[in-house]
Amino acid sequence: MTYRTLEFECRDHIGWLTLNRPDRLNALSVEMIQELRQFFGSLDQRLEARVVVVRGAGRAFCAGMDVKDLAEIMGKGAQDGKGSTGLATNGHMLQRSVSDIVIQMRRAPQPLIGAIRGPAAGGGFSLTMACDIRLAGQSARFNANNIRIGYSGGDLGSSYFLPRLIGLSRAAEYLYTGRTMDASTAERIGFVSRMVPDEQLDQTAEELAREMTAATPFALRLTKEILNINIDAPSLVAAIEMEGRSNILCGFTEDAQEATKAVFFEKRPPVYRDA
Repeated sequence: MTYRTLEFECRDHIGWLTLNRPDRLNALSVEMIQELRQFFGSLDQRLEARVVVVRGAGRAFCAGMDVKDLAEIMGKGAQDGKGSTGLATNGHMLQRSVSDIVIQMRRAPQPLIGAIRGPAAGGGFSLTMACDIRLAGQSARFNANNIRIGYSGGDLGSSYFLPRLIGLSRAAEYLYTGRTMDASTAERIGFVSRMVPDEQLDQTAEELAREMTAATPFALRLTKEILNINIDAPSLVAAIEMEGRSNILCGFTEDAQEATKAVFFEKRPPVYRDA
């Protein structure tokens, strides 16, 4: 598929998704929302990409919702003759559309690496949290700014993700104030895995992705599934059962047998057949 607001390419089993509206700081337009929904919803059909790196073109990752599009949508809602009902309907449909992106990112079979430069605000902040791993360039800045413009600080999964990533007290501080988290703070409190100079960010993401593609593709996908399920597991027993099920499934694959033979007996890199 050809995109107007995104760029995607796959090289050596690593997919590179670039939000490509640099003149608008990659803000989420209606068109970009639709394209992101289509992209993440189709990743189960793009298994040649075993890992996907998500980044922004230009000097920002994503500045949140495009206020021009938001004003146009809400204006149409007010003019359709339904008054506040029209506003609520249009706003609800827009919210559902953006929320679907976050859910699709978590459901995508591939691990997602967020490579973040510059601002990641509002919806952009939530997109980074929906990634499995976050790497920050030194210019990265994060905030949930809704609370400062009359809306709830909990938006697009932020009240779910953030406490799990940095703890409840810190999450409350950021969501209640809309305060900005800089890259060094994000690294210190564990919101991102590491901070690197901006010019090294893509290289760092690629090196990490290459390490991940050394695993069998099926095992890598199941590991993401396990993490997503077990973050909310009701007990240790339930978590261990899920892990056992996944490893039994892996054990029946040709790739697992190939990896065992190659690593332990033939001392060579495995050659996998899975997509």
